[in-house]
Amino acid sequence: MRLRALLETDALGLRLLGGEEELDRTVRGVMTTDLRDPSRYLSGGELVLTGLAWRREPEDSERFVRILAGAGVAGLAAGEAEISSTPDDLIAACARHRMPLFSVDETVSFASITEHVVRQVSSERAGDLAAVVDRHRRLMTSGPAGGGPEVVLDLLGSDLDLRAWVLSPTGRPIAGSSVAGAGPALPPAVSSALAGEHLAASRTGRPDPHRVQAEGHTYSLFPVRGAARASGDPRETLLSDWLLAVEADAGEWPEERLDLLHGVTQLIAVERDRRDAARTVRRRLAQEVLELVQAGAAPAETAARLRVAAPVLLPGLGTAPHWQVVVARVEWADSELPGGPVAQSLLEEVLVDPGAAGTEPADRIAVAHTGDEAVALVPLPGVAPVTETEEDAEAGARTEELHAETLLAAIREPLTRGLDGDGRLTIGVSAAVHSAEGLRGALEEARHARRVAAARPGRVSAAGHQELASHVLLLPFVPDDVRRAFTARLLDPLRDYDQRHRAELIPTLEAFLESDGSWTRCATRLHLHVNTLRYRVGRIEQLTGRDLSRLEDKLDFFLALRMS
Repeated sequence: MRLRALLETDALGLRLLGGEEELDRTVRGVMTTDLRDPSRYLSGGELVLTGLAWRREPEDSERFVRILAGAGVAGLAAGEAEISSTPDDLIAACARHRMPLFSVDETVSFASITEHVVRQVSSERAGDLAAVVDRHRRLMTSGPAGGGPEVVLDLLGSDLDLRAWVLSPTGRPIAGSSVAGAGPALPPAVSSALAGEHLAASRTGRPDPHRVQAEGHTYSLFPVRGAARASGDPRETLLSDWLLAVEADAGEWPEERLDLLHGVTQLIAVERDRRDAARTVRRRLAQEVLELVQAGAAPAETAARLRVAAPVLLPGLGTAPHWQVVVARVEWADSELPGGPVAQSLLEEVLVDPGAAGTEPADRIAVAHTGDEAVALVPLPGVAPVTETEEDAEAGARTEELHAETLLAAIREPLTRGLDGDGRLTIGVSAAVHSAEGLRGALEEARHARRVAAARPGRVSAAGHQELASHVLLLPFVPDDVRRAFTARLLDPLRDYDQRHRAELIPTLEAFLESDGSWTRCATRLHLHVNTLRYRVGRIEQLTGRDLSRLEDKLDFFLALRMS
């Protein structure tokens, strides 16, 4: 707003004492102070309100006004509640520094002036920003992208003093305000919690914005829905939609500001749709490779298709990368919603490194879908030098692999909230392969790993290729009745004895097996005398009729403990 507008509002009780030629200055805020030097708190454009407590002698006026002028203050208003009239030395100092000076009637509080100015400034900023957003929307819908989500988030920060971030469904930061004073990025725990709250609210149909408390701050969450969102079941895009998180309580906002933020989400959605359109080539490449592999095509044909895919996914690499295959399945309760497209969009989001910000990292992943299953072809740029042996090259590639447990840790919390009570996500991850010959095996390996994950509890589960060479692969597929009978026969006598005598036979058995049957190591681990340990092991053998010196009996006990 302009300084001149303050004089047009009689209720403010302002009287101009000097600086009429400067009344077209823009007011960007208000500050009340009686500090002798308030410069550290000034950023320019303020209307400064003062009760003149800093003035002890006439010379103080010159020093005070000089500081305000140097900071770019828009104007000065002096209260008359404690003085009969504004001092002449202050009027003269303001005239020398071309500082507009007002007097404030003693019947008007500084709080009333502050509230009026803040309300006017905020309204004008919102109107200006709305015009900018509308202009950006028209430009972006009719031509090339104009800077991405960061541009409009910077506008929110500079014009409305709002800190805002665009997050993926797992809480990965895609964009954030970069204006001065915006503060640090969102902590990963907060980002994950916000994403989880957003998914839970959207799944249950709660109206947005969703207000959330996290680590002492209030956030308002707005969904970013692209043009691809179906008009029917929201679960079709729920697990791939972005969200706009604003550090503010939108419950206190007028309708105009809410409409503005919804306009911002539409603007960001345009960028999201552009990125989805750009994925068309990568999806087609992945689909072609998947069809070749599943059809049992000759390795040379698949290798040729991979050579086409490598430059698209990893431009400038120069050599064919190693590859991993990731298989995912999304299943909804009581729904015939096809899982393949949902899992495809989800994998395109979750396979990005959680520590990587922005949309660019997602451009290196190609995902296809077939039936209810999505298959991702993930290139690994860490190729070992040609001077190494093939074994060394494979070892080098493995250091760059995507690991199921790392992936699961990044996505479990938010996606569990989004699927709770309604759906399930299972993921399998293959080992890295360095040729077309190994791709079919990698696909089967990833599918086997996904089935292992599906046999586990939880809304979100993942398994890697490492588990396929272990008893872990077998245990989930043991029928429940066989599992109960096997464990009961071996462990129930020990549990009953422990309950009656507090003998700790089950913990002793676990420690003995984990110590590879070493009496000394097991006794040290349990802080027991070796004779006490021998007594307990003897009691275990007596109650179960087994011999813990025999490999077969040790193996039976080991499996029973794992299945219990």
